[in-house]
Parts: sequence; structure tokens; C-alpha cells
Amino acid sequence: MVTDQLILNVNVYNSYYKRFELANVAVKDGRFLYIGGLGADTFIANEVIEGQGRYMVPGLIDIHLHIESTMITPETFSYGILRHGVTTIVPEPHEMANVFGVEGVHEMIRASEDCTVDMFYAIPSSVPATLLETTGGSIEIEDIDQLMATEQMICLGEVMNYVDVIRDPDGKSNRILQHIRSRYPELVIEGHTPKLLDLDLHQLIYAGIDSDHTHQSIEGLTARIAAGMFIEIQEKSMTPDVVDYLIQHPVGEHFCFVTDDVMTDSLVATGHLDHLVRKAIKMGMTPEDAVYAATFTPARRMRMQDRGVIAPNKIADYLLLSDLHSFELDAVYKGGKQAYDRHQPQSQPESQPRFPAHFYQSVKLSPVTAADFTVVSEKTDGRYGCRVMMVNNVSTFTEEKHSEAEVRNGLLQWQESGYGLIATFERYGKNGNRAYGLIGGDTIKRGAIATTYSHDNHNLLVVGHNPGDMALAANEVIAGQGGFCVVCDGQVLAHLALPVGGILTEEPLEITAQKVKELRSAMESLGYNHYNPIMSISTHSLPVSPALKITDLGLIDVGKGEVVPLLFDLDK
Repeated sequence: MVTDQLILNVNVYNSYYKRFELANVAVKDGRFLYIGGLGADTFIANEVIEGQGRYMVPGLIDIHLHIESTMITPETFSYGILRHGVTTIVPEPHEMANVFGVEGVHEMIRASEDCTVDMFYAIPSSVPATLLETTGGSIEIEDIDQLMATEQMICLGEVMNYVDVIRDPDGKSNRILQHIRSRYPELVIEGHTPKLLDLDLHQLIYAGIDSDHTHQSIEGLTARIAAGMFIEIQEKSMTPDVVDYLIQHPVGEHFCFVTDDVMTDSLVATGHLDHLVRKAIKMGMTPEDAVYAATFTPARRMRMQDRGVIAPNKIADYLLLSDLHSFELDAVYKGGKQAYDRHQPQSQPESQPRFPAHFYQSVKLSPVTAADFTVVSEKTDGRYGCRVMMVNNVSTFTEEKHSEAEVRNGLLQWQESGYGLIATFERYGKNGNRAYGLIGGDTIKRGAIATTYSHDNHNLLVVGHNPGDMALAANEVIAGQGGFCVVCDGQVLAHLALPVGGILTEEPLEITAQKVKELRSAMESLGYNHYNPIMSISTHSLPVSPALKITDLGLIDVGKGEVVPLLFDLDK
């Protein structure tokens, strides 16, 4: 029998029994044909691979991530994750959609068409995330219908405004959910349900949201699985107690691993989904169970019946590992063709601009001055209570702290408060909104950081301790049509330009990774104490992530879903 490929003497992972079996594998027309004891006497193959007792596992599948979080293009992203064994992903481009609306989704899909990694896109469901911010675009029900009619959309992406779902039956989130359930009843619906329990959690599930990828606790994990939710475990949820729970309880069908957001320097240095598999194994999970959670269960969650297993008629996406417990990757095959060989590293091909011209001119802001970081107050002179956004070094969640600040000559004396200033500027040329707040905790203690990479509205966000540094950082970002800049004492310490929509670069992976590494180091040199300072600061403007955040409309009490004042009378 003629086949395209024959792999001899390899330990094949059988997903159905969660075990490895020594076998030969035949591949034909990009799919597995045979797994068993028959070999070269039966199959005449164009390519014969000596397995040498190595381990064969399915290509890894990541069903919840945002390419924009890596700040590189789909083409560069594909090149980067293939080297880590990821062959199929489900990206949700709600970052680009917040900048350009449905056009942003279409253009991300177009930019993915020639990628080796299979990319099945999720429909952004929460653009904007709430009505408490200004974005460049939105996704409405008619846009969802257009995407379903013209593109291959695999699911409704994470429904983020859980407050809207619970409290407003006629709100946008519920209208979208009702439309999906009636018009596209087979479409998978993804969720975002941080900290919710009991009736609130069950209301979301009742509305059709049956997954969660946010930071898990044992209490939340147990409640979600008991109520029928599928759990997508990202690295920040891989605490010893959570992983031990997953090991000790029969919940293997109810969770998978996902990356959600990975910084470029981390992608190059430590890996992608393979990093989570390695980490799970090191934390005591069997390799068989860890592989299952990165291949079989994610494929089943997204109803991709043609992949995630090594079996007849399944797509021949597979990895060859020289060591199972360290998950040391030798080679990656996509559709039966080699896509990566550890012993023959390839350079990233040159990429050309892939986006429309106006995607490179999306930051419509004039330069700012130090005076733009003077906070005018409507309060009469005196001392007032103030809300402070407190950064937490183990989470992207923040806390609300009440402190005191003084208003003098109609100006908030924020530099005397003991806290930094956080400011945001609407950058789409729609209304010129700006808002100010105070910030403390595990953030910078001097200098300034400015960025347009600020979830999910991607307005210009600036944090700092003196107006001069804040203006310099902001103007560097504005001049580069978006990006990140770190400044201290009038000197630029790090700068990453993100000219595509203010959130992506078309530079090669390794160059971007080095710049991101320098950016992270510069932030830490100013006192930022966080496991991921870039993601931490970029979520200060995410009004669906607890507890106190900021948008161009003002400070947001996330739990209440409303704008709250920076200052309040001390007797209240």
C-alpha cells in the first residue's frame, strides 16, 4: 500500500485510553491512515521516519488566546508557536475589533490565511467590553451575522460583561446571547466569569455561557464544574492547590489548558502551550493527562472532531518528543509535513505589510504637555477622601483603597498624595475625553509609562510620578502611532513601537522579543513588582476585570458596573 509517510518504532499517544503504545504510523493525504504493528512490509512510503522509540503526541491545540496580546502579527505568531508544538489555535481578535470594529476581524483573518498553524477565529462578543469606555469600533448583532455568513467562525468569543448579563435582561450582552442561541444554536459560547458564584454564576450558565478561563480558586473551580461549565486553565490558575485538585478528582473531561495572553519575550524564552504542559507534569500531573488537556479536550470543546488525536482519518498534526517528562520537542509535523525540526532551525521569512494603510494611522492625538497631567477639580479647596487603584503583584485584578488628598487652588495635589497618577486619553478623535486617577501598590515608584496597548479600548494610558516624564512617554507613543514607552528623569529607557492599530508590530519575533524584554526590565527598574508588568498595566483600563479600573469616562467600580468619582467628602 502506497502512503506519503511512515513513522517506525514510535511510542504513540492513544487519547482514547490515555496511554502510549509502541507502534508504526502511516500517513496519507495529510491524515493518519494506520497506527499499529504493520510496517515497511506493508506500506511503501515516500518518506520513512525512524521513530527510535521517541514519543508521538498530537499537535497542541489552544482554544483561547489573543494574538494581539503578543503584539505581533498572525504570520509571526504562527512562526513562533509552531516551534513549541502548537498546530491549531482559536484566536479571538477583540483587541483589533476594539480599534477597527468588524473590519479589524476581517483583516486579522486575511492576515492568517497563509499561516501554517490552523487559525479558527472566535467572534468578538464584547466590543466594547462595556458602555463605560470609548473605542474605535464595535461589534453589533449585524456584524456577527456578517461574520457568520462570510467567514469560518468557530465560536462566540468570551462574553466579558457579566454584570450586564446578570443585571440587564435587555442589555447588549443578553441581546447577543439570545440572538446566537436562536439563530446559531450549535455555536459554542465562551465565557469570562471572574469570582462569580452561586446565583450569579448560574444565571450566566442559564444565559448560555458555559466556559470560564479566568483566574480559578478551588471554590470557584468546584462550583463551575458542578454546574456544567468547561474550565480553561491558564498559567495564573496553575497554583499548587488547583493543579492538585485537577489531579485528584475525575474532572479530566471538563478542563483544558489555554494561554490567553503570552508576552513575546516569554514565548521565545519559555514557550507557549508546551510550557503549561511541562509545568503541569512538573507539578505532579501525569504526562498522559497533561497531553490530554492540551489536545483532546480542547478539540472536543470546539467540536473539532478531525484533530486532537492520533487515529485513522484524523489530521496528521503531531509532535515527536525525545523526552516525555521534560516535553522536549524534536520535530513538529503539520498535515503530515515537517513544519519544524529542532536540529535544523529556520529563520523567520521576511514579512510584508499585510494591513490596509489606515491601520497604520489610528492614533489621532496631538502631542501633550506636562500641563495635561495637572488635575483640575470641581471641589473647593480642602482635604478629601480619594479612591486609589492598588496594583496587586500576583494578579491583574486591582483593589480599591480609600485615602486622602488635597485640593489647592482648584488643583488636585496628586504629587503630594504619596501615590502616582494614572491618566487616559481617548485616541480615536471621537470626543477628546480624558480621565485621571491615583495609583499605588506594586506599580512604579518613579518615572512614567505610556501605552496604547491598554485593554480593551486601547486608548492612551499613562502612569507616572512627574508630569514631565509622563508627557515625554506619551509623546513618544503618539509619534510612533502607538506602542509602549518607559521614561525616567527625562530619559527614554525603553520604547516599543506598535504602529498596526496601535497594538501590533510587524517586526520579526526575535527582535520584538528583545524589545519586550527591555521594556519589562525598564518597568521593573522603576519599581514595578509584578509577575507580568506589561499585562498588569495594560489591564488597568479593562472595566470588566475587578475591582477599580479607569477608562476615558473615569474611574470604574467594576463590581457595580458604574463610574465613580475620584474624590469624595471625608464625612461620607
